[in-house]
Amino acid sequence: MAGDDRTAGGPLTGIKVVEFGSTVAAPFCCRLLADFGAEVIKIEPPEGDTLRWIGPRYEGVDLYASSVLRNKRLVAMDLKHPEALELARKLMQRADIVVENFRPGTMERLGLGYAELSKVNPGLVLVRISGFGQTGPYHERAGYGVVAEAMAGVRHMTGDPDRPPARVALAMTDQLTAVYAAFGAMMALRQRDITGRGQVIDAALYECAFSLMEQYVPAYDKAGIVPMRAGSGLPTAAPNNLYPAAAGSYVHIAANGDAVFFRLMRAIGRSDLAEAQRYRTAADRGANKDQLDGEIAEWTRARPAKEIEDYLVAAGVPASRVFTMEDIFADAHYRARDMLLKVPHPKLGQVMQAGIAPKLSENPGEVRWAGGRLGEHTAAVLSEVLGLDAATIAGLQSQKAIICADEAAVA
Repeated sequence: MAGDDRTAGGPLTGIKVVEFGSTVAAPFCCRLLADFGAEVIKIEPPEGDTLRWIGPRYEGVDLYASSVLRNKRLVAMDLKHPEALELARKLMQRADIVVENFRPGTMERLGLGYAELSKVNPGLVLVRISGFGQTGPYHERAGYGVVAEAMAGVRHMTGDPDRPPARVALAMTDQLTAVYAAFGAMMALRQRDITGRGQVIDAALYECAFSLMEQYVPAYDKAGIVPMRAGSGLPTAAPNNLYPAAAGSYVHIAANGDAVFFRLMRAIGRSDLAEAQRYRTAADRGANKDQLDGEIAEWTRARPAKEIEDYLVAAGVPASRVFTMEDIFADAHYRARDMLLKVPHPKLGQVMQAGIAPKLSENPGEVRWAGGRLGEHTAAVLSEVLGLDAATIAGLQSQKAIICADEAAVA
């Protein structure tokens, strides 16, 4: 993590990416590519990407943006301006990958559709992220991750059965779609190695969310089963649930297999339950899960969650207390695995960010710099990549076609 050093050693070194991303899915996709060495040029509108305003701020710095925009070269331009649109086209003509999450049809209206771009850059991989895909009767609908979860059936499965469907307090579907999109881009690059031609990746939020429902598709087809919210436990397996601990905390114990169930029962001093006929097999335990969960909760309720976790882990029983962010920052495993990284920041000195996943043994990714100000690299990119001189860049600034960091209003 050597500041603003664009020299990368990851497996995607040499891959050039242009990002027209907004909010979460496309920016997160490109953050993954950048972490592993791709040179990502992010193009933002004059007001900045929406994600600059949705996270917590500290001393005027958006902390979420400092992470999602890390390792990227930040260019700001107004695509309504003809000169800016032409600059964007030239950047795309030099790219290996372009990632966008505009509403379908927007790129074509701008004259930046794949048919036009691939004539000049036949090896281009265009990653398109949208709510409902580039085709089909819903393709023009505006879509966010939470809307896609509702349509995909995921929201119906989230929460407790006696309450309305709940929202996971994370951008889960956006980030899942970002991973699918990055995976698609890698497959397209592999195919390009063979054919020399790029292609379009159509990543729809609702389809990526729906992929989580995989097990229930044949179940409905053949047996008419409509799955329902199951709360914190597995519907037909026990013990595998969240159990109350002292001081209002919780611990999750997963011991539904025969061997681990017997270990759990010995550990909590209830070997009698391991021999009980009603809990003898996995099917028996699933059929009597409420009663079994109650027996286990009697033991957990009187003990601190950390004590329970340590004791059960030592006994060979998979268990974890429900971590808060405070727990994560204090945890030795997170630090040993480099999942909490201190990243240099020009204003804050440093900022802690989530580490890189997955871990590659030979050429792992790295965080080279934190996300910075709107337009921080506009002048440098236009000079280095497109060969524009200082006078031309100044002229574009005066016309408001581009924004440089010294005139930007957001950090």
